[in-house]
Amino acid sequence: MDGQSIPKVRVLEARLNLMGARSVRKVYGCTTEKNFMPDCNKQKLLDVGSVSVWSLPQSTAFFYTSGMTIDADGAPKAYHPNGRSGLDALANAGRPGNWWALVTDNGKPDGNPVIQELSDPAPGFYVSATSLQDKTKKARDPRRYVDSTTIPYIVLPSAVTRKTGAKLGDFAVVMNRKTDKTSFAIFADGGPAGKLGEGSIALADALGIPSNPRRGGTDKDVIYLVFPKSGDGKPRTIEEINGETEKLFRNWGGSAQLKVCFS
Repeated sequence: MDGQSIPKVRVLEARLNLMGARSVRKVYGCTTEKNFMPDCNKQKLLDVGSVSVWSLPQSTAFFYTSGMTIDADGAPKAYHPNGRSGLDALANAGRPGNWWALVTDNGKPDGNPVIQELSDPAPGFYVSATSLQDKTKKARDPRRYVDSTTIPYIVLPSAVTRKTGAKLGDFAVVMNRKTDKTSFAIFADGGPAGKLGEGSIALADALGIPSNPRRGGTDKDVIYLVFPKSGDGKPRTIEEINGETEKLFRNWGGSAQLKVCFS
């Protein structure tokens, strides 16, 4: 050192540049060292039940805070014919005549559920589907669907996708405010109307949330940030999800921006 201290604002600006912020003023809205605080002029897009969905001006990304229900869909052992051996209760996959989370022999909700064979990942269990699918694989192949136990994914209802333009395969950031843990994720399943705040087993594990679909989850303190039209409509690997979402999150403002919007 030459005996002169480095101005604090320069240090903070350097840190922000490392985060990928284009400029201190644009991302944080600050003009002086005293007012060096993230800015969150959030605007409400819609309400889903008791959950409000927000966005920032000049940004297509949207965010909300809620709890997290655990979605087992897509996991090879999600559902079993006996109702007890599956990761989740069979009632959460539908009922005879209306199977919304299972692959059926006629491809429709009123068909008979398909049971995995010896060559499949979990013989004897039903084939559980997700809305996001690898269409290069056959409909009865469990590998066509996004495995809840290995891929961190979120669930969105149609009211949100219609309003925001979010598509299956888009990327997301999820933060547990209780543990301060953050995970990158992919939008992989559609959810019921009037309900917002659901994620996969792998996502819950990454956030330190009890991940048992039957007894786990949490009723509050989970922040979701979603980037509409960021994906390609296809399932992605963990490495791809992390790589793509990290860049999006950094350019949006990172954890500091997210936290101040829910401070």
